[in-house]
Amino acid sequence: MDDKTKKELQSAAFDRLIQHLRDRKDVQNIDLMNLAGFCRNCLSKWYREEAEKKGVQITDLEARKHVYGMPYSEWKEKYQK
Repeated sequence: MDDKTKKELQSAAFDRLIQHLRDRKDVQNIDLMNLAGFCRNCLSKWYREEAEKKGVQITDLEARKHVYGMPYSEWKEKYQK
């Protein structure tokens, strides 16, 4: 497999993971941390860090909005237990 195809597949898998987490609002970040060692906030930090490596500056809040599908404060108010 060439690198371009590999990157496209990885990107698609990441998009599916984010969509899955957006759909599973019942799963709390603490549950993810306890079971998997990462949560939505970790994903958003990794997303921001990778953007910075490419010279793209985004804030933590912008990265969280990408992962959560809405502003983080709104998600917390609606879904955080």
